[in-house]
Amino acid sequence: MSKCDQCIIKQFNSLKALGKEDLIRISGCKTSRFVNKGEVLFREGESINGVYCVKDGVCKLSKLSANGKDQIVKLVVRGDLIGQRSLVSDEKSNLTAIALNDMEVCFIPKNEVMHDLTNNAKFSLDMLQEMAKELKTADNIIVDMAQKSVKQRLADVLIYLQETFDKDDNGFLNVILSREDYANLVGTATESAIRILSQFKKSGLIFTKGKHVKIEDLEGLRRVE
Repeated sequence: MSKCDQCIIKQFNSLKALGKEDLIRISGCKTSRFVNKGEVLFREGESINGVYCVKDGVCKLSKLSANGKDQIVKLVVRGDLIGQRSLVSDEKSNLTAIALNDMEVCFIPKNEVMHDLTNNAKFSLDMLQEMAKELKTADNIIVDMAQKSVKQRLADVLIYLQETFDKDDNGFLNVILSREDYANLVGTATESAIRILSQFKKSGLIFTKGKHVKIEDLEGLRRVE
């Protein structure tokens, strides 16, 4: 198990604001675990009682709507923290977290994080800034849902995936989403997502092989109307 003060992942999140002594203290209290693809880290309505630091892998955060359909609100990637909002508000989780591929995460107990929020102004500010960014992203999603077509929203998701995730030797995205995942990201029926992805493929914007997707024309995706 790696120590927090020696872990490169801390540079990607609020933990970078902590000093070596605090990181050593957290290392003595955290638990590390491997999460298999499809495994649930936590469910909507559960008490998390801490934060997860993603050391490797990707998971989706989703919320169950009134009609029983999942809406994916965010993809969590290497270096992200999960659960800080529930921790700060002292509420149960508003979202469900499910691994999209094999993951390695570290869980830091609530009392350790609250200690640093109380005693380290830089850490508190950094975490507030991260939550502010999440709110800004949520605002943009709300506007996009109202003003953009499903086709434009799906193109935006593919652009985001291309710009965020690594590619394999053949140029395929390393993150593999189901057609249902694509539908849940843009708020549409799975059949609509399948139809639009097929249109994108016929237009030469993407190439697909099973669930694997390769972006062929990024600028073309930006021009989708």
